[in-house]
Amino acid sequence: MSNAIEIRNLVKTFGTKRAVDGISLDIPKGCLFSLLGVNGAGKTTTIRMLMGLSKPDSGEIIILGKNPEKEPEETKKIANFSPQETAVAPNLSVRENLEFVAEIYGADKKKAREKADEMISFFSMEEVEGKKAKLLSGGWQRKLSIAMALITEPKVLFLDEPTLGLDVLARKELWKVIEGLKGKVTIILTTHYMEEAEKLSDLLAVMINGKICAEGTVQELLQKTGQNSLEDAFIAIAEEGK
Repeated sequence: MSNAIEIRNLVKTFGTKRAVDGISLDIPKGCLFSLLGVNGAGKTTTIRMLMGLSKPDSGEIIILGKNPEKEPEETKKIANFSPQETAVAPNLSVRENLEFVAEIYGADKKKAREKADEMISFFSMEEVEGKKAKLLSGGWQRKLSIAMALITEPKVLFLDEPTLGLDVLARKELWKVIEGLKGKVTIILTTHYMEEAEKLSDLLAVMINGKICAEGTVQELLQKTGQNSLEDAFIAIAEEGK
């Protein structure tokens, strides 16, 4: 299986803090890859560099043959991002948000309506499609944010802490949505919820203080650490990586 993303010796420093410390990763096409770590581990900084939103100090990123630093417009055509802060226009309705993004990415009004219909159906948003985004619950807002990223038909989708702050029911509802995307698009998910990573990941990596301390399948990490749960394995890896 060929890789969707190749990262080599990626470094990003803020002042005296090395937020991302020479990481290298290969992420296969069609994989759901989770980047695990506590707050401040460097996950979001890594995602921002992968999306071309932040410039690396050194290292190289290739996304489906494109370098996001040197080819930002080309990269935007094949990759999209649902950020930690829900990126929706609060005074537009669900449908208006979706059609607006589709049109920004070149769809005419008819095609934008069709694409919005597809997203509303896929995310089961019929009951809220006419509601202003600011009136939605946190769970609905996160669904809308992901739908807005998907409406551009990316081959690679970055989800940065997609269920952060959601209650357990909304989180599990969003897991179903993400599971429904597996195999259709390469997904890079950042999270510090171990249950989420265990449930969704094909492959995962543990990031501690800007470094990748372990990577593989859930089963491989359990075997490596001799633990019975991903949470215990993560703690063991984190202790070793300090």
